[in-house]
Amino acid sequence: MRAIPPARTLGVALWLAAGAAAAQDAAIGFQGLRQDPSTPIEVGSDELTVDQARGAATFTGNVVAVQGAMRLAAGSVTVEYDREGGGIRRLVASGGVTFATGAEAAEAREADYDVTTGALVLSGGVVLTQGPATITGDRLRADLRAGTGRMEGRVRTVFRPAGTGD
Repeated sequence: MRAIPPARTLGVALWLAAGAAAAQDAAIGFQGLRQDPSTPIEVGSDELTVDQARGAATFTGNVVAVQGAMRLAAGSVTVEYDREGGGIRRLVASGGVTFATGAEAAEAREADYDVTTGALVLSGGVVLTQGPATITGDRLRADLRAGTGRMEGRVRTVFRPAGTGD
């Protein structure tokens, strides 16, 4: 996974800041949040319940799912399996979700990650941090294969200009 170059992060932050006060949704670059579908997904939790009929497994309690440099933590994660290939096709997380890689991290109440397409939807009080920039909204839709995203709802951004410290 590559980190966002500082110039790109500042460019995104400045672009968002120009219209953030009245924005209802905003496009976001995710060069650091890229999916590598060839890497396995490892899931750990306090408890596991399997539903063979649905082709799903529900992990509860201190759930952490890792794929390459991407890390998802939540109270509960339901993994849906591809019935034909047996691999994981989708992860649905709830109970306070944190999704992170390198210099980018997002928090929300819920997440829906389609492993087969790379589509990630975070919803409910979304807070995205990209380096010094922080962007909040109601819903974040990201395409982890393309490295793009869109924050929706009442969007707000906070960033620190260079040289202002923490």
